[in-house]
Amino acid sequence: MFAFILSNLIGLVRQILISRAFGTDKSIDAFYAASTYPDLIFSLVAGGALSSAFLPTFTGLLSRDERANAWKLAAAVTNLILVILIFLSILSSIFSFQIVRYILARGFSSEQQILTASILRVLLIAPAIFGVSGLLMGILNAHQKFLLPALAPSMYWLGMIFGLIFLVPSMGVFGLAWGAVLGAGLHLIVQLPGLMQLRSPAYHFTLGLDNPSVREVARLMGPRLLGVAVVQLNFVVNTMIASGLAVGSLSAIKYAWQIMTMPQVVIAQAIAIAALPTFSAQAAQNQTDEMRSSLAATLRGVILLSLPATIGLILLREPIIAALFQRGEFNARSTEMVSWALLWYTAGLVGHSFVEILSRAFYALHDTKMPVIVGTIAMGLNVLFSFGFAWIFSQIGWMPHGGLALANSFATALEGTALFILMRRRLTGIEGRSIFDGTLRVLVATLGMAIGLWLWIQITGGMNRWLVALGGVALGGIIYLAGVVILRVPEIQMLIGMVTRRLRRSPIS
Repeated sequence: MFAFILSNLIGLVRQILISRAFGTDKSIDAFYAASTYPDLIFSLVAGGALSSAFLPTFTGLLSRDERANAWKLAAAVTNLILVILIFLSILSSIFSFQIVRYILARGFSSEQQILTASILRVLLIAPAIFGVSGLLMGILNAHQKFLLPALAPSMYWLGMIFGLIFLVPSMGVFGLAWGAVLGAGLHLIVQLPGLMQLRSPAYHFTLGLDNPSVREVARLMGPRLLGVAVVQLNFVVNTMIASGLAVGSLSAIKYAWQIMTMPQVVIAQAIAIAALPTFSAQAAQNQTDEMRSSLAATLRGVILLSLPATIGLILLREPIIAALFQRGEFNARSTEMVSWALLWYTAGLVGHSFVEILSRAFYALHDTKMPVIVGTIAMGLNVLFSFGFAWIFSQIGWMPHGGLALANSFATALEGTALFILMRRRLTGIEGRSIFDGTLRVLVATLGMAIGLWLWIQITGGMNRWLVALGGVALGGIIYLAGVVILRVPEIQMLIGMVTRRLRRSPIS
């Protein structure tokens, strides 16, 4: 979690530099439109294999002390993904203009479409690198090594920061694209020392087509591909819709999405990544009671952190965005557009956090079909909601790109609710009483924090935006912490006990 916080801070610096250099103009719209496609092919090929198929299978082999077979599996999957991604990237580069013109950005002008296609050809270098790096993340996580994989995103942001500082002044938005490619390389390189420290790592020049474990990964990956495809389709649809809206709409939803995902990454992804190997090992050893307790504890921790983050970010969104980004090309109109999208995206933070945890619990049980079915339905609704809410928003005089954000939040909330109900049936309960009790206490503490922040905003209206933002974050944190301590939320009591025990064991200087 510490490494994810560091990554978010570096990512925030990157976002500040992007906003200063480009604001919400046409060139950054083109960059974000182009970046949608490499993300799509990476997620379809490597992302699905890593999250739902490779890691549980690899962890299962390690838990049975079949290390040689585990490394053969790792090598075969790496080779297969590398071959597929290189082929798709080359093919997509050849047809880059057609991809932009007919799929990604039909609403752009011809000149902007040409720019987007040129940026896309540069960004298509990255998916193959990310494919190898992503699998290496899974290997290290399976060995309970989380620091270097968690630092890898920071390296990616540093590559983009290098591009923004040293390449953008002379190359424009292409400097940002080449910085992204450099960041992909750093994303891989930073993890290599961790691989060298593992016990007996081995590489084999094989595709493993006759390997039963490779076929198991392929079997598990098959259903997941449909789910990932539907999720990515939603991003493509959002890009298509936003490209036809007011200039800056696409970059506004991208900025807002990246801001919302900062707490999501720290809260949900960090916990989920750390929990998946444990879930997988418990599932492999048929320890249902232990997995039920682990999952319940994980969900309580996510609720403890995501609820106050949701309310705090909604109330403080405008002063935070203005303080961080409003300079250079990023003007007051940009702040208004981004904060509007952020309002509706942040409403889905709890739902996103639940989906992160619960989907991994299903993967640990080698069940990729159920989360795929649920996710496919939810994201299919998301596409419909995107068109519907954007139209409704425009009819009532609201900026329509906010409807795209609301569609995502609403669909994700439905997805998280369905996964929770299904997992509860699968495990014959998830300690629902303790989850409900903890949630109720957290809600009360969050309500107190919300009242305090509302009063703070009223009192400080018109004051320096840094004072409003930072003061609000500090005040909200203090009120919430006091609330959960007074209400004796179990996770806080456990944390206090851990700190107390450590202090008692520390030598007195």
